Amino acid sequence: MTKPSQSDVSRRTFLKRTGQSAAAIAAMSKAPAVLAAGYSPNEVIGVGHIGVGVRGGQLVTDVVGEPEKGRPGIQNTKVLGICEIYKGHLEKGLKLSYNPNCKSFHNYEDMLADKDIDAVIIATPDHWHSKMVIDAANAGKDIYVEKCWTRTIPEAKAMLKAVKYNKTVMQLGHNTRSNTVAKQAGEVLQTGLLGPIHFVRTGIFRNRPMGQDEWRWYGWYSDFNRPDEAMVRENLDWPRFLGSAPYHPFSMERFWHWRCFWDYGTGIAGDLLSHSFDFANYILKLGIPEKCMCSGANHVLKDGREAPDTWNTIYEYTSKDLTLVWNSTFNSMAESPGPFDIDIRGKEALMKVSQGNYQVFPEETSLKYKKELDSGEMTAGKPFKEFDPKETDPLPSHMQDFFNCMRTRQKPIDNEDEAFVEAVTSIMSVVSYFEERMVKWDANRQELL
Repeated sequence: MTKPSQSDVSRRTFLKRTGQSAAAIAAMSKAPAVLAAGYSPNEVIGVGHIGVGVRGGQLVTDVVGEPEKGRPGIQNTKVLGICEIYKGHLEKGLKLSYNPNCKSFHNYEDMLADKDIDAVIIATPDHWHSKMVIDAANAGKDIYVEKCWTRTIPEAKAMLKAVKYNKTVMQLGHNTRSNTVAKQAGEVLQTGLLGPIHFVRTGIFRNRPMGQDEWRWYGWYSDFNRPDEAMVRENLDWPRFLGSAPYHPFSMERFWHWRCFWDYGTGIAGDLLSHSFDFANYILKLGIPEKCMCSGANHVLKDGREAPDTWNTIYEYTSKDLTLVWNSTFNSMAESPGPFDIDIRGKEALMKVSQGNYQVFPEETSLKYKKELDSGEMTAGKPFKEFDPKETDPLPSHMQDFFNCMRTRQKPIDNEDEAFVEAVTSIMSVVSYFEERMVKWDANRQELL
């Protein structure tokens, strides 16, 4: 009998978990509803941070600011607790809190029981997101959680149910939504400037030096100095890190580089693809695609990682007569799009969007702009409209939007409904990759076919 490969085992494990998680997760969401109560503008909101690794540390600073650098944080908030299972991250979080009385928590359940904490900010590996979001919602806490929202469709459905049932204010951490360029670009598209839109292309190419590969850093995006393994073992609660994931002996790579492994995340799909898609979805209001085809492979980084370094996904919106293509590789990045660079191709014009600008170019064969093209008022290949900051009021920061909505009880810009779309769309590509087929979304049954 041939011994199954690591990828075969990972495939079976992933598919088995996807099918079995519905009942277990649904059981977590049975709790009495929490009455929605806003906060006065001057009332201080108590905040607890769960997970303060690379991104988690940045989120502490987003709330507190950097007083010694004159960088303001969010007014009338205070970080009251840091929850961490790794001593080094805990110490970093306490220092960043600028609160000498900030509490330390090892178990996030103890933080949720603290009545002084009104909101939690979750920046843990993705395999913890579903349980933490559901538990926090049932505990009456409002939630800011990092992307990708979660790893399976049953988890996403249970999270959506818990957040809505408890009237929780929830923000997903795609902060590029809180971008004036994106808001204005979306408004421009609604005017029909491009004509019928049938094709959207986005993606990202990255090419780090060998030995400094994607997701292989230690505590910061540019830190590749491997810590002392004995010190990490001593200061990390490894069983707590694993949580519901399958048992595995302690592994430096699995702790520090968890995005490389299917047990804890969804690879490129939950990281880079989810970034680009959420940005495009905010601008275009696409929703969940009807169909998805995805292929992936480890062509470049044969370093023991499970999650591919190359990821190509095609989403079909059959009801909109639109295709969205997303490509990524950790190979040459010459002429690479950034993670938020989008080509939106209409029959009459092309819109190119980035984080800082958008431009609209007339199509040489456009009938809509034929008069302007013939007269020389417009020229094919030159933009006739681009971002004008005076046309759109600035948006609050993503974190500020979250706290504003806590006070008003309105939905944040990346609320649970948008998070559900992000999660399902990302997961579709993973299921297509594992099952080596086209997957379809049944909007009525809320299931993959």
